[in-house]
Amino acid sequence: MTTALETTGLGKRYGRDWALRDCSLTVPAGRVAALVGPNGAGKTTLLHLAVGLLRPDAGTVRVLGRSPGDDPDLLSRVGFVAQDTPLYRDFTATDLITMGGRLNRSWDAELARERLGQLRIPLDRRVGKLSGGQRAQVALALALAKRPELLLLDEPVASLDPLARREFMQALMGAVAEHGSTVLLSSHLLGDLERVCDYLIVLQAARVQVLGDVDALLAEHRLLVGPRRADLAGLDVGTVVRESHTDRQTTLLVRTDRPVADPAWTVSDVTLEDLVLAYLADPSVGALPGPGRNGLEVAR
Repeated sequence: MTTALETTGLGKRYGRDWALRDCSLTVPAGRVAALVGPNGAGKTTLLHLAVGLLRPDAGTVRVLGRSPGDDPDLLSRVGFVAQDTPLYRDFTATDLITMGGRLNRSWDAELARERLGQLRIPLDRRVGKLSGGQRAQVALALALAKRPELLLLDEPVASLDPLARREFMQALMGAVAEHGSTVLLSSHLLGDLERVCDYLIVLQAARVQVLGDVDALLAEHRLLVGPRRADLAGLDVGTVVRESHTDRQTTLLVRTDRPVADPAWTVSDVTLEDLVLAYLADPSVGALPGPGRNGLEVAR
C-alpha cells in the first residue's frame, strides 16, 4: 500500500453550499501530512468523509485502498481524534481503555496505560475533571491503542497552552516513529506543523490549493527583497505568488525552478508559514502536481 488516503473529485454539499468540491488529493503512506486552510475551507468535512461519518455527494474517497462508507472493518485500521476530543466525561481513563478493548478487535490496552502513565495522567480520575491538555492526551492514547495504520487528527491542540501543545506533539511524533502510522493533522498552528509534518495539503474555498512534499515545495519557493517596483511585468524571477510594497522596497514570494540571477534582489529561503500564508492570501493561484487542476493556476 503506497497511498493511505486518496480522493477523486470528492464533494460534500450542505443544502446549496458545497463544503468540499472537486477535491482530488493523495496522502502517501508513511507520511505526516499537514491539512491547512481557513475556517470553512472543508477540513473537518474531509476528515469526516475519510472515516465514514459522512457520505460524499460527488466523487470518491478511498482509505487504505477501501471505501470507508462500505467497509466496517476499515474502522479498526483508522484512528480519529475529533476537534473537541469527545470523551465520556463521567468515565475514568481506565473505563475508557476497558471499553476500547470491548469495541476493537486489535486493541493494545497496555500501550494506552503506559502512555498515560508516562504523562502522569491519573487513570482513576474522571475525564471531566482532567485539564484540556490531559483530555487531549487521553484521546490520543485511545486512538493509538488501536495501532492504526492511518491516524486522523482534527485540530487536536487548538485550545491547549504552549507547553501542553508541545507535550502532545512530542507524544504524537514518538508514537509515529514507533509504529509507522500515516498521520493527517489538521491545524491552524503553522509553527507546530513545520516541526512535525513532511507533506502539505492546503484547502481554500472547498478546493485543494496546494499539495505536495514539504521539502520540495520549500525548495521551489524563494523570498525576494529589492528596490520598489511599481510594475512587475517582464521580471524573470519565476511565478509571483505574493507581492507587497513599501515606499522604497518590494517583497516577492515566488515559485521558480532556477536561481534568481538579478543582483538587485536579495534572495532568502521561505518557511512553511511564509508559503501557506502567501497562497491563502490569493485563492487564484495554486501549487499542485501535474497540469492545472481544480480551476486553479498552477504556479511554476
